[in-house]
Amino acid sequence: MSAIWWDMGDGATVTCHGPGTPYSADRGKSTSPDCGHRYERTSASRPDDRYRGTATATWTVTWTAPALGDGGTFTETRQTAFTVAVGEVQVLN
Repeated sequence: MSAIWWDMGDGATVTCHGPGTPYSADRGKSTSPDCGHRYERTSASRPDDRYRGTATATWTVTWTAPALGDGGTFTETRQTAFTVAVGEVQVLN
């Protein structure tokens, strides 16, 4: 199983299992049905006027080498920092 854990930098966390749902124009401004986040405040009061977060991805891989009679499982985790500027927040109804 693979997943990405997002620390959004505003106190919220989001866990995404799989790639999420691709955006299509017919969805308009609706939220993601399975992996999304909406910032509720601008980043103006943050250092460098940006939210600072991290994305942590984890993959579990199961492998086999039948000719050698070998196999196993391992888990790989990678973390990447990101920043995002939120200059304006509008409420849609």
